[in-house]
Formats: sequence, C-alpha cells, structure tokens
Amino acid sequence: MRPEFDYNPPDVPLDILYQDELIIVVNKPAGLLSVPGKLEGRQDCLVSRLQAAHWDTLLVHRLDCDTSGVMIFARTKKAQGFLGQEFEQRRAKKTYVARVAGEIIGEEGHIDLPLCADWPNRPRQMVSHEHGRPAQTDWHVIGRAPGETRVRLFPKTGRSHQLRVHMLELGHPILGDPIYASGKAADYPRLMLHAETLGLHHPGSGQWVDFTAPCPF
Repeated sequence: MRPEFDYNPPDVPLDILYQDELIIVVNKPAGLLSVPGKLEGRQDCLVSRLQAAHWDTLLVHRLDCDTSGVMIFARTKKAQGFLGQEFEQRRAKKTYVARVAGEIIGEEGHIDLPLCADWPNRPRQMVSHEHGRPAQTDWHVIGRAPGETRVRLFPKTGRSHQLRVHMLELGHPILGDPIYASGKAADYPRLMLHAETLGLHHPGSGQWVDFTAPCPF
C-alpha cells in the first residue's frame, strides 16, 4: 500500500470461519490491516479486533491490507510455533483468486522470478536476479471477460507482494492494485485479490484441515 494512503478500515463484524481451543480462522475484509501500522491512525487492525473478542489471539501470518480472505490465528504459544513452522517449511497450501488486466494467452503457467524490496520506492517490491529471494507462483485461468482474466494463483513461496509483482511481470497486473496497476486497471474499488483457501496441519491433532472463504468478486 502506498505510504500516503488514507486508512479507512471497513466497519464490519468479524467473519469467523472456524474456531476451537487452539486456532481461530477468519475471513479478513479488504482494506483492513492484519497488524497495526507504524504511522498514527493505523492501530485498528484484524489482530486487535480479534484480541478484543478473544484475548488469547496470536498472530501467525499476514495478508496485505488490500487483500481479503482466509487468515489463521493461534490461541496458545505452542500452537503459534507449530503453525509458524507450517508456513516456514512450506507445508501450508494457499490458493488465491484474482482478476487481472488483459486476456492471458494460455490456460496455465509457472512464474519463477526472484523478488526483493525496491528500496527507494518502498513498499514496492521488484524482480532482481542479483539480489532477489526465490519466488514461484503457479497460475490457472478460471474465467475470461472482455479485457480481463480471472485466475487462480498457487504461491509456492511467500514473498511480500509476490502475486502482485508476478502478475505484473506477466503483463497482467491485478485489477485495482494501488501500487502496481495504472490507468484503467487501477480504477477499481478494491484490489481484486482474495485468499480463497488455506490448508495445513492442525496444531492439536496433526490432521490436515482446509478452510475456504468464498471470493467476494
């Protein structure tokens, strides 16, 4: 998100998809920070809203402010550590839905472009074969409309802005992206990117569990 953006978080109730004594799974709305921002006026966020309702809520991972969808939180330190390893060791599986500018040629593909921070233009990220960290994304077309394509994205790594930069590099920026889209592609009410599913091992049972938040666009 651009440093100068006006933060007007949505006034909506918590959308809890699942909860038990160890985890809380939530559908994050677009426009709400996952954690408090550094600047004044950006304290309202998903983790603080959850902690107001469930004091034991602990952060595990994040979604960009502009992105909606599935997020999981822990309720004990042990569960937090376990879930953190699910993400760090890439055992957690995530899928996203995005609407992107232009009509993509082909039905599926793989993007392998290393990413790093574009320091003079933070929070922008950029492709850098010299300084970037490995980043891979698979994509699959699920719908087409005049001037745009709907895709399902499968990140194999978890770099900052990975899906947004990878689709930009493919020549098809995500619609409504305030950082990477321009012209008509930027003129949408929100970033058209949604974390649709999250699958991982439950910190209590060790069994595989899947959670889904229906795409709102």
